[in-house]
Amino acid sequence: MPIPLASLTSDRQDARIYVAGHRGMVGSAIVRALDDQGFPEPIVFSSDELDLRDPAGVRKMMARERPTHVFLAAAKVGGIRANAEQPADFLYDNLMIESSLIHAAHGAGVEKLLFLGSSCIYPKFADQPIVEEALMTGALEPTNAAYALAKIAGIELCNAYRKQHNAHFISAMPTNLYGPGDNYHPTSSHVIPALIRRFHEAKMQGDEQVTCWGSGAPRREFLHVDDLAAACLFLMAGYDDALHLNVGTGVDLPIRELADLIARLTGFEGRILWDTAQPDGTPRKQLDCSRIHALGWHHKIELEDGLRAVISGYQASPELQRL
Repeated sequence: MPIPLASLTSDRQDARIYVAGHRGMVGSAIVRALDDQGFPEPIVFSSDELDLRDPAGVRKMMARERPTHVFLAAAKVGGIRANAEQPADFLYDNLMIESSLIHAAHGAGVEKLLFLGSSCIYPKFADQPIVEEALMTGALEPTNAAYALAKIAGIELCNAYRKQHNAHFISAMPTNLYGPGDNYHPTSSHVIPALIRRFHEAKMQGDEQVTCWGSGAPRREFLHVDDLAAACLFLMAGYDDALHLNVGTGVDLPIRELADLIARLTGFEGRILWDTAQPDGTPRKQLDCSRIHALGWHHKIELEDGLRAVISGYQASPELQRL
């Protein structure tokens, strides 16, 4: 039986798969998943080899390599502080990356493209759990509005190419991620790597207390990046619609509970203080994942199990992590 246009299965050895952002946490997880499932070695380029913000350079690469499938996992990412202090960088870099890649993919005749967004695209006070239709129904969280606007533009650009050119371009919106390859930088990291580093260092230094940002009251949902990679391959193989799909566990917890859990797993036994003068961000962000669940995908790695493995790896060689 011939393979339908835009499908991606492990027995398709003629597939030329390009993973944009292969050195990042998400991109590297997609590369691992492709290898585990027996796909051909993907097309990859480092930022030194190809500036994804350069439309001409991206077009030349696409014309030369002729990928059949593209995972668009490249992005400028960071935590609350980085987003708040560098809005121009987050908006410009992400707009240029996604527009260059999506336009060039169309020009090169790519069969299918998966664009990865973020749950921050949804309104700050969206009804919980958040359904896909909540997009653009309210104001964004100000601290990461620039990043969110860029991701919304990426969704809309994919849909514009679907409408005008019948392109098989789809979008997935993952919840908060963690896992191998995360960024542990002291000022630009997300909450899980930031807490892991802070509690680990406090334990090593014999500190009696650790101060965390905000009140600890906001609730967040977390997905292991290997589960996201599995979802990306799942959607690339069997989903082809304009509606972006939420990807998460459907379970959230307060940041205060997350901090307690990470403190316990790192072995920190001191006090945890909360600096309420610092921003909390969105009060709650729990995704409604009923659509992707109905298609047959579910996460496999529970939060405590995933955190235990990540913390073990970090503590074994913190100097090797992305700092």
